[in-house]
Amino acid sequence: MRLNPLAITGLLICCWMANVLSPSQAAETTTLKLNLRNRVEVAPEAKRWHTITTPTDWSPQKTAIIICDMWDKHWCPNSTLRVAEMAPRMNEVVKAARSRGMFIIHCPSDTMEFYKDTPQRKLAQAAPVVETKRPLERWCRIDLTKESPLPIDDTDGGCDCAEPVKNYRAWSRQIADIEIHDGDAITESDEAYRLMKSRGIENVIVMGVHTNMCVLGRPFSIRQLVYQGMNVALMRDMTDTMYNPAMKPFVSHFTGNDLVIEHIEKYWCPTIASTDFLGGKPFRFREDKRPHVVVLSAEDEYRTEVTLPDFAAKHLGRDFKVSFVFENPNKKYDLPGVEIVNDADVLLISARRRPLPSNQLEIIKKHVSTGKP
Repeated sequence: MRLNPLAITGLLICCWMANVLSPSQAAETTTLKLNLRNRVEVAPEAKRWHTITTPTDWSPQKTAIIICDMWDKHWCPNSTLRVAEMAPRMNEVVKAARSRGMFIIHCPSDTMEFYKDTPQRKLAQAAPVVETKRPLERWCRIDLTKESPLPIDDTDGGCDCAEPVKNYRAWSRQIADIEIHDGDAITESDEAYRLMKSRGIENVIVMGVHTNMCVLGRPFSIRQLVYQGMNVALMRDMTDTMYNPAMKPFVSHFTGNDLVIEHIEKYWCPTIASTDFLGGKPFRFREDKRPHVVVLSAEDEYRTEVTLPDFAAKHLGRDFKVSFVFENPNKKYDLPGVEIVNDADVLLISARRRPLPSNQLEIIKKHVSTGKP
């Protein structure tokens, strides 16, 4: 029997793939495994939300990364320092994404003159006109019919430096730690959406600064992309917030960042962590030394599902990172999101007569067995 040369070539390629790639490695080349975390409202009258993490597969070829306003310098010196601290980890995420075939879009607003002669800028300028679900806006402002007011007061500009700082346009380019490669794009406008739409991209991961301003409002970022029907996720440990602890709700700068991330998870899109790309532990700013307190509330007698969040909001936000796990009102003896206990430094339990499923109880037992308080 005589074999077709093409058949022989295909057989050799299959044999090579089988020897070089394990089944798990082969799967990694075709799927992007993410842990999407969002907030689900379960008791509107009590303002109670479950934190739910859902493992999800996205296609890398249909997914883009948006890097929002990671400038070389900011008018707020503390913000400049945090961007510089975060940028190397972000570059590692971008490299991992690029190696998987994801499209990288750099969006350092107000710096297009710096990039005007680059192929990445010209690629974005050539973005075709595409059909949209609603007009593409230059800035997507807060819509109180869709979301509540932001949980922090940033009317002073949000700089957390000890001394007053003048607000001015300090940036000239994207911070150099984040590499720009051939095939990437550079834009500050709705060119980003038009590029993605024309390439058949359905999913987008947003990272960068600042969640309460540019990450929500820019024409290439969360509100705009959600309005256009894209699957959007914020990389929550690769972002920061313009928030001054001297303003309401008078909490740590990093608690302010957590509060805005929670707001985004409630009203706009799920979040992921850089660990979905790099493994290890999520990124944490050096100055964020808050112990993580996780509160479990599951009882019918004392209303601690109301009083403990109020107490935490008033008294714990300056010194602690606080997460809540509430009982499922539709399925007693179930604590959705209890996996967050794995990240707890301190566990506060307010529960009475709750025989939990074994897998949930094991998480609590593990915390206790390690000797954590």
